[in-house]
Amino acid sequence: MRVSELVQRTGTPLATIKYYLREGLLPAGRSTAATQADYTEEHVRRVAVIRALSEVAGLPLAKIRQVLAVIDVPGDDLFAALGTAVGALPPYPREQGDDLPRARAAVERLGMRWDPDYPAAAQLEHALAAAEAAGLPPTGERLDAYGRAIGALAEYDIRAMPHGAGSAVEYAVLGTALYEPVLLALRRIAHQDAARRLLEGSAERPGERPPAG
Repeated sequence: MRVSELVQRTGTPLATIKYYLREGLLPAGRSTAATQADYTEEHVRRVAVIRALSEVAGLPLAKIRQVLAVIDVPGDDLFAALGTAVGALPPYPREQGDDLPRARAAVERLGMRWDPDYPAAAQLEHALAAAEAAGLPPTGERLDAYGRAIGALAEYDIRAMPHGAGSAVEYAVLGTALYEPVLLALRRIAHQDAARRLLEGSAERPGERPPAG
């Protein structure tokens, strides 16, 4: 396909496509003339990945390069490649070093194996510290409930991961970037639904009658 069709297929302005090409984020098409090139479905897919990382996940250019490099050359250690790619996604908390007491206690309570150097560990510590500072520290009951739900989601995601290292890395990064907002929105809708059912149930229960005088 010509670049005009690539623009149409992806809904991406020509200037943006040229920027991706210029920055090396999008591979060059097959040259057919001095000023013309052919593009493939792989280019359509790559544009979608770049836009997801940039517009949805909010990654800066350097982080997009990092993720794309791992997708293109994941290496022999898929576990490490997945960690590197997903670890490039925001938020980016300040360095915590080895001092992650809240995160360690939460993860160990849930019986999860973890790597304290994984960026999500510092993210968890930062989030738990903020909840504690606001007067809403997590209870064991809350952590257990969250852990059961998150564990089920993680199992589903990993089982659905495609074969092939590059495809698996792309799936993990896009799945995290695109579906975390879905999870947040569904949680808020579920809160609204649960509150409505609770309040409606309370209204249907007859109140206590005062004793006869």
